[in-house]
Amino acid sequence: MPFPEERPRRLRRTATLRSMVRETQLSPTNFVLPLFVRAGKGEKRPIATMPGVFQSSVDVIVAQAREAWSLGVPSVLLFGIPETKDAVGSSGWDPDGPVPRAVAAIKDALPELVVITDVCMCEYTDHGHCGPLETRHGRTDVNNDATLDLLAKEAICHARAGADIIAPSDMMDGRIGAIRGALDDEGFGEIAILSYAAKFASAFYGPFRDAAESTPKEGDRRGYQMDPGNRREALREVRLDLDEGADMIMVKPALSYLDVIREVRDLVDVPVAAYNVSGEYAMVKSAAAAGLIDETRAMMEVLLSIKRAGADLILTYHAIDAAKALG
Repeated sequence: MPFPEERPRRLRRTATLRSMVRETQLSPTNFVLPLFVRAGKGEKRPIATMPGVFQSSVDVIVAQAREAWSLGVPSVLLFGIPETKDAVGSSGWDPDGPVPRAVAAIKDALPELVVITDVCMCEYTDHGHCGPLETRHGRTDVNNDATLDLLAKEAICHARAGADIIAPSDMMDGRIGAIRGALDDEGFGEIAILSYAAKFASAFYGPFRDAAESTPKEGDRRGYQMDPGNRREALREVRLDLDEGADMIMVKPALSYLDVIREVRDLVDVPVAAYNVSGEYAMVKSAAAAGLIDETRAMMEVLLSIKRAGADLILTYHAIDAAKALG
């Protein structure tokens, strides 16, 4: 009797068969929901470029976090919209600012939910860059070393409020070491750091900048965010951040950098996160609104691709809808 011809399709015939042999599985526990916090009460301001996403006051943020938790999403990531901005972003370490207040309120209502806070100056500076500016030889740029002290202040402020994880997104050299040292010195050695280690200067951040009101007034961030063509440099950044004390590593954005996610996953033995960013979210929403794609299927395929590439955690604005789809 001849050896039977291979027929992979035999395991694709039914939904149950397909689910039994599926190599990559999504779960709500893979998701982190980003949220935008602002002052006020009962505030829920729609973001025009991100359908279904809002700038919300602390009371509304708690309700959004509660919904995420009820669906099995274990974590939220907080961004702040301050009432005032200045050249150094001093609202970023104000203990009465929107992020510390939201952290405390969420942890009071949902003590087991993991609260991650974005640590960066761009939301808090009046010029929209990720740290204080300096001019040298006729060129204006962020002062890297001066920024480190401010990031440490912001991280300590969030830790005091009850944050579980600090996530620096500024891409300054040496920031992980500075923040780790500051946390340890202040008695917060148990607080983990999720580093935006490989954060690329991407065109897909546009809607986020509307949401966070953080568009630079002049210039751009290509002088400190990574060049999209550099794969090896991303791995170097990852190694440096781990050496400085990062506990987890992030690649941002996700879809245009699936190869980087895969290489980082193969390189490290710590958890790897990927940020399914605002522009990626908006593309799915816009195409679905135009009747060009099935929104739920496209959303789940995008998220599955990020997980398949090697991400343990996916930061995504789809978190609530995806958790509902997973049932």
